[in-house]
Amino acid sequence: MKIRINKAACVGNARCWAVSEALFPLDDDGYIEVEEVDVPAGMEALARRGARACPERVIEIIDEDGDPK
Repeated sequence: MKIRINKAACVGNARCWAVSEALFPLDDDGYIEVEEVDVPAGMEALARRGARACPERVIEIIDEDGDPK
């Protein structure tokens, strides 16, 4: 599973980061720092929760087959 993030659309609410600092690191200005993350085994639920927490819906979950969810 991967997380894909549209950094340009991030407005810095940091709700994803509140779910998992490891999966959704922020830069010094409070915006998402990464564009894509390979989700470690056991952190899939946190990845989904972080994506759902984003009010702008800039976080996309990509399953093992490469299909967006």
